[in-house]
Amino acid sequence: MIASLRGRVASTRPGAIVLDVGGVGYLVAATVSAVRRAGDADGGEITIQTHLHVREDTLQLYGFASTAERSLFELLLGVSGVGPKAALAIVSGFAPDQIRRAVATADHALFTSIPGIGRRTAERVVVDLKDKVGAVEAAAVSVDGAGGDDHAAARDALVGLGMSVAEAEAALREVDEDAPIEERVRLALSSSLTGAA
Repeated sequence: MIASLRGRVASTRPGAIVLDVGGVGYLVAATVSAVRRAGDADGGEITIQTHLHVREDTLQLYGFASTAERSLFELLLGVSGVGPKAALAIVSGFAPDQIRRAVATADHALFTSIPGIGRRTAERVVVDLKDKVGAVEAAAVSVDGAGGDDHAAARDALVGLGMSVAEAEAALREVDEDAPIEERVRLALSSSLTGAA
C-alpha cells in the first residue's frame, strides 16, 4: 500500500491534488484540509498521508492532511454501506476529534449534515465505530456524561438560531468546552459575527 507521498504540488482543485513525485503526477482524491495544505504550499513540496483503494476496475489514491484523518477514513471503510466517496466526505466535513465525539455521543445530526449521508448510514457509522473510537472519546467526556450532551445542546441552539451544523461546529471549536451552554452559544455567535464582518 502507498502510505504517503512527498512531492511538488502540480495543481489543486476542489477535492483533488496532483502531486509530482519524481516526475510522475499522482492524482489524489483529497480531504478539504489536504487540499488547503497543498494550496498553501504554492507549488512547493508537501507530504500527504495516503490510502490506496483497490477495486476490480480502479486503483484510486486518497489523500489526507494527517494520520488521524487517514485512520478514520480506513475505519469508515469497514462500515457496511460506506464506500470511499462517503468516507472521504465524512472525513472532509469535520475534524477527527469532532467525528470521534459524534460517534461517542451517538450524534447522528453531525453525520446527516454531510451531503449524501442519510440517517440510516449515520446510525450504522455510530453503531459500527462506537467500540473502535467511542471508548477513547467517552473517557474525555466528563464523568457525569454531560460534556458531550452540553456540546450537542450548544450546537443545537446555534442551529436553531440559523447556523448549519457545520457552521455551528466550526464556531464551537473556538469556544472553551468547560463554559456553560449559554456562554458557549454567546461566544460562538460573537465569533461567527466577528468573522463575517
